[in-house]
Amino acid sequence: MLKGFKEFISQGNVIELAVAVIIGNAFKPIVDSVTKFILNIIGALVGSPNFDSVAQFKIGEKSDYIQPGTILTAVINFLIVAAAVYFFVVVPMNKLAATRKKEEEAAPAKPTEAELLTEIRDLLATRRG
Repeated sequence: MLKGFKEFISQGNVIELAVAVIIGNAFKPIVDSVTKFILNIIGALVGSPNFDSVAQFKIGEKSDYIQPGTILTAVINFLIVAAAVYFFVVVPMNKLAATRKKEEEAAPAKPTEAELLTEIRDLLATRRG
């Protein structure tokens, strides 16, 4: 049992996951800032994007309101965060990767091993002859 745990911990996937969590945590303030920026723009244009009171209801007189609209608010906030990450991080990174790929393709191709050996053979043959 301990051997299996040791193998699990020593796999690269666990370390990669730990690094991803740490980087994600460090990246959180950037996403929060972009999201806040977008929410402020939406708030200035159409008002506060809060749907908590949509379809709220009470069960009995003494209970608090039940607000299913909080789920809608959470979904919309998630979509805003996802859009912010996509448009401000993913799209620029994809463009950068495409530019790098074009540069690599434009670079002259390195000779293959067979081509190098053929060139060496030809050079040796000219020296002998």
